[in-house]
Amino acid sequence: MNNPESLFLPVSDGSDAAAMVEHAIACIDAFTDAFNRRDLEGTDAYLHFPHVILSGEKLVVWERPGQLRASFFEELEATTGWSRTIYHHKKVVLVSPRKIHLLVRYSRNRADDSIITMHDNLWVVTEDAGRWGIKERSY
Repeated sequence: MNNPESLFLPVSDGSDAAAMVEHAIACIDAFTDAFNRRDLEGTDAYLHFPHVILSGEKLVVWERPGQLRASFFEELEATTGWSRTIYHHKKVVLVSPRKIHLLVRYSRNRADDSIITMHDNLWVVTEDAGRWGIKERSY
């Protein structure tokens, strides 16, 4: 990058904020539908790569799709009793051109809908080359 200071300049391109939020939330919902179907390729289809995950203080970067083991969902179910993930809210905290930051609250649930764990995470959904995808997640 020739001008690092340009990272900190506000940018406006006249984008429709409401439409961008709608696309970002639709992307998260589609990702979650694929996740609940236990579809690894389907979940990857709603991510942008490289994909960044900040888990605690650990930074993980997935350079390409296919980073989870084929047995991921079976192991998740066997070790935790997970059956599905339910979103309780998706709160928009920042809208900028082609990028939406959301605070998402979701639970991992058993088949009887009892909650295993509740999560509050920051997710960043971006539009790149005409496609919306989840670019970053902070756990």
